[in-house]
Amino acid sequence: MTATSSHQAAVQADLNTNTTVAFLGPVNSYSHQATKTAFPDSKWRLEPTGTIKEVFDRVQSGQAPYGVVPFENSTHGTVTFTLDSLADRAGEYAGIVVCDEVYLDVHHFLLGRLPTSPSPATTNNNDSHSDSDSDSKNDKDKKGVPLASLAHIRRVYSHPQAFGQTGAFMRRHLAHAETVDVSSTSRAAELAAADDRGESAAIASEWAGRGFGLDVLARCVEDREDNTTRFFVLRRKGGEEGGDGDRDGGLRETEGRDERDEGDAGRGAKYKSLVSFTVPHRRPGALADVLDCFRGRKLNLTSINSVPSLVGPFQYLFFVEFEGSKLDDPEGRVGGVLEDLEGVAERWRWLGSWRNRSGGR
Repeated sequence: MTATSSHQAAVQADLNTNTTVAFLGPVNSYSHQATKTAFPDSKWRLEPTGTIKEVFDRVQSGQAPYGVVPFENSTHGTVTFTLDSLADRAGEYAGIVVCDEVYLDVHHFLLGRLPTSPSPATTNNNDSHSDSDSDSKNDKDKKGVPLASLAHIRRVYSHPQAFGQTGAFMRRHLAHAETVDVSSTSRAAELAAADDRGESAAIASEWAGRGFGLDVLARCVEDREDNTTRFFVLRRKGGEEGGDGDRDGGLRETEGRDERDEGDAGRGAKYKSLVSFTVPHRRPGALADVLDCFRGRKLNLTSINSVPSLVGPFQYLFFVEFEGSKLDDPEGRVGGVLEDLEGVAERWRWLGSWRNRSGGR
């Protein structure tokens, strides 16, 4: 056995015994909820990180065989920090691929402290202490409206994505308050809880509110009832270009997660794949030539995104997600389109194939 193969065997052995899953923290964040959905078995050790980049770092280094990061929200679009890490302009994450996805219905709560002298109509709105009261039960049916006066709230903490998903509520009820961007909704709840004057609030999950002992000031304040965030599950490649090692060593080793198969995949294709590419910036029709490759192979595109390539001003790196799998490709359409990309893209990279969990979304 060569030194290289010995090293690869040692790395793979470490991955097989490591049960760590890195996610964008802190605990009680939406990413934490998504991670618990993807890795419900008690054998998994879920570890929060401070940034999305740190999730990528841990997976690439082998400190965690899996990572979970938010990718896009149905109301507010893609998560820039995740796209930037997938773009991998500095070549730090050559070993990382996407191996699964998680959809999480996101319901934002306004959390804080009830006013010190609430009106009789707004008493017993503390979800943590009056769940058995009939008034609290009635409050749970109220969505998108304050359960108490918000005049005492001077600032609201949240993640920029959450602010983007709750703009209508904020304009209607908290135009007088300062909005403060923070690293996560769970961190927002922590900061609101630390305000002894009770003048701070947070837009976060009900779960985070309970964790920090906050009162519910308003429920389901998101702009759309179908507000959903999609998360990617990351892992390291299991062999040359992923290969069967990615599939068998990844999804199937996470007990029960791949048994959902077509039943939970819902309508449409069973798999999705993701590639990134750049095109000759000055060649007319260069992007259309790449997209024609997918049309020619009858591969349906499910999303297109871009970030600056940093090769030159206003030049871009594109991401195309499409139905089909490099790892399960009996008709050779996915393999064919990857060959086609060689002739039309300036450079390209396969970023993984995974089970379609969209459920008809």
